[in-house]
Amino acid sequence: MQRRLLVVFGGAVALFGAVAGVMAAGRGDTANIELASLSGAELVADENMLLVDIRTPGEWQQTGIVEGALLVTYTDAASFLSAVKPHLAPDQTLALICRSGNRTSRAARQIAGLLENPVVDVAGGMLRVVREGYTPVASSNGIQCVTC
Repeated sequence: MQRRLLVVFGGAVALFGAVAGVMAAGRGDTANIELASLSGAELVADENMLLVDIRTPGEWQQTGIVEGALLVTYTDAASFLSAVKPHLAPDQTLALICRSGNRTSRAARQIAGLLENPVVDVAGGMLRVVREGYTPVASSNGIQCVTC
């Protein structure tokens, strides 16, 4: 009876360890993420920042985009990074913007451990940037959509 209890207890500990390991691996390293309330002017002016708008083409057309933003709809970390890495310099900051900040929060956590570059999650997304006075440019101004 004691042996059976020990085996069950050992199995439970092993299962807990495996689940904890999977959960930790899914979180990734988030030390290189910053949540920042950057203005539209700051997003346009920072030459050491690659701004990527992760919304959908319909959203880009509906509200416009921040001038100079790279357009890459975020679906998953691997395809996103394969589209973005050719545009990202080794020491450049990667800034992500979406509609409200929800998608960028998730995306930043998913890619942070896969990049050495600093990752900025633009707080409040386009809704906040526009509400604070930035006038977006049309998404059809010759700006290339990498994933369209």
